[in-house]
Amino acid sequence: MLQEIETTSNVTTEQVSMSDSAIDAVRNIFQQRNLEGYSLRVYVAGGGCCGVNFGMALDNNIRENDFTFQSQDIKVVVDDQSIAYLYGAKIDFINDPVRGAGFIVDSPSNAKSGGCSCGSNSHEHADSEGSSCACGGSCSCNN
Repeated sequence: MLQEIETTSNVTTEQVSMSDSAIDAVRNIFQQRNLEGYSLRVYVAGGGCCGVNFGMALDNNIRENDFTFQSQDIKVVVDDQSIAYLYGAKIDFINDPVRGAGFIVDSPSNAKSGGCSCGSNSHEHADSEGSSCACGGSCSCNN
C-alpha cells in the first residue's frame, strides 16, 4: 500500500540563482551600507507594458511564508506570491555603457523584468527599486 507524503511549501532546492556579477554587486552594496545580516528580496512588482515586473529590496525581515535561497554568501528571499513567477529565474547585474548599470531578472516564466526597448531614454534596467517602462507609449520586450 502506497502512502501519500505531505509536502511543505518551502522548497530546499535552489529556484532562484545569481550570476557572479550580481553576487558581487549585492555584496558591495551590503558592505558599503554596512548591512550585515540582510538579504536580497526579489518580488513581483506589478504588471507593465511587457508583462510582470520584478522588484528588489534589501531586507532583514524574513517572514514565515518566505522562500529562502543561498547564492554563495548572499541570501535571496522570495515571498509565497512571487515564487511562481521566479521559479528557475537567474539574477544578473550588467553595466551597459548606453543603458547604464542595473540588475536583470531572467525568468523562464511569462514574467519579464524590464527589458523593454523604447525610443526614449527614460527606461532604465531593473534596480534595487524595481523596474517599469517609463516611455509612456508602446514598446517591445527584449527578453
